[in-house]
Formats: sequence, C-alpha cells, structure tokens
Amino acid sequence: MHVIVTGGSSGIGLEVARLYAARGARLTLIARDPAKLEEARQDLLLRGDVQVDIRVVAADVGCDAALSAAIAAAETDFGPCDILVAAAGVVEPEVFEKLSGSAFAEQVTTNLLGVANAVRAVYPGMKRRGRGRIMIVSSGAGLIGIYGYTAYCASKSALTGFAEALAMEASGSGVGIAICFPPDTFTPQLERELAKRPPEAQVLIGKAPPWSAKAVAERIVLAIDRGTPRLYFGFSITGLGLFGSLVKPLVTWWYRRKPA
Repeated sequence: MHVIVTGGSSGIGLEVARLYAARGARLTLIARDPAKLEEARQDLLLRGDVQVDIRVVAADVGCDAALSAAIAAAETDFGPCDILVAAAGVVEPEVFEKLSGSAFAEQVTTNLLGVANAVRAVYPGMKRRGRGRIMIVSSGAGLIGIYGYTAYCASKSALTGFAEALAMEASGSGVGIAICFPPDTFTPQLERELAKRPPEAQVLIGKAPPWSAKAVAERIVLAIDRGTPRLYFGFSITGLGLFGSLVKPLVTWWYRRKPA
C-alpha cells in the first residue's frame, strides 16, 4: 500500500503517516521544508515498530507542475498511490482590510489549489485502476465564518464544494472521496497562529479546547478505513456540519450581542 501525505512533515499529516507506517505502508511525505521533512522521516524510522519505506519530497503544493512531478516520481518508486491524504495548509489570521493580497492569495493557493493539485496528480490513475481513496483535510473554520479569518475560511469552505462535486464525478469508479473538518489541533502551526489570533476570534474558537494531532489522525485513518465521506470532530463542529443552517444564525446572534 502506497500512502501519499501532503503536509506530512508535522502536525496532523505526520501523525497520519505514523499510523500508516505502523501498518507497513510505503509512505511519501510532501512538504515545503526539506529539513523538516528529513526530521519527520528520521522520527518515523526511529519510532516505527516495523520496517517501512519512506520517501520525502520537498515541493510546494501550490505549484501544480512541481507537485505533479514529485508525485509521479514517488509512484515510479513505490507504485501507484492507494491513499492520498491532502493535509497541507497555511493560516494567517488578520482582519481583511489589513491582510495583504499576497497573504490572502497564499492561503487560497495552498489550502484550495494545493488540494486540487494533489488530487489531480493521483485521481486519473486511481480511476483507471478502479480503486483508491482520497481524504481532503478541511477545517472547522470551513463551516462558519470567523472574525479575522476571511482568507482561511474562504479557502477551507471551498473544499466542501470541491469534494462534493468530485465525489459525484467519482461515483461508481471505485475511488472514494472524503473530507474532514478538524478542530484546533496542537501543532507547530497552531502555536504560530495563536500569536496572531484576534481576541474577537478567540471568543468563538476558544470555547472548544484543542485536540492532539494524534487523536485527529486516528479519527481520520479510521474514517478512511470505513469509507466515511464526511468526518466531523467534537460537538460544536458536528453541530455546524449537520445543522449549520440552524446553528449558524444562533452563533451569529450570540456573538453580536456579547459585550464589547
């Protein structure tokens, strides 16, 4: 089994890779930082209970040509991709009028186009073979607008439409398309994000404690095993996912009436 993980050098992506390493899967980890990728590879090799083949590739998921070449090379070495976990993402909180155009574009490019680029690289082959699974990692922020997160919310909410449309196209092909909506998760990225998170956002997001990356990864891998098309985490995100049309007006009313 060949598993490709974008954003595999840390956080949720690395923990997903760790679970598949324990199963003896062939792993390809893709991220932008070569040093962090090598640290991740060594970590998996040192802690693994079984012998595992791990390939790490430094590539920007936002660059279609570079990512396609990286995945093609990985498939040449390890065989066709059986499972893709598209976990690469970036977030830079800031109110819209202060957020630069480049910062907005980077989040959309990585979080939305980066997923599409990764899927494009493996999906045709999966369809030809009549099997394969794709897990798109969105966010709880993709289910509701959050103060200071215009770019992030836009990019993550767009993944829902992409996943739904792709699932319809993949119907009957043997390729499973899934999307998940993790909560705040203890990762290096969260540490950087919290330093910039507006207090107006923390009022809403801070109501739910962060999850561990391991716990999120375990739920993701289980959902892939079961073929679950949508995966929500925790009471609030599940409520938004299943009853968003009813819940969001109440959340908006509560938020707007809070003391300044």
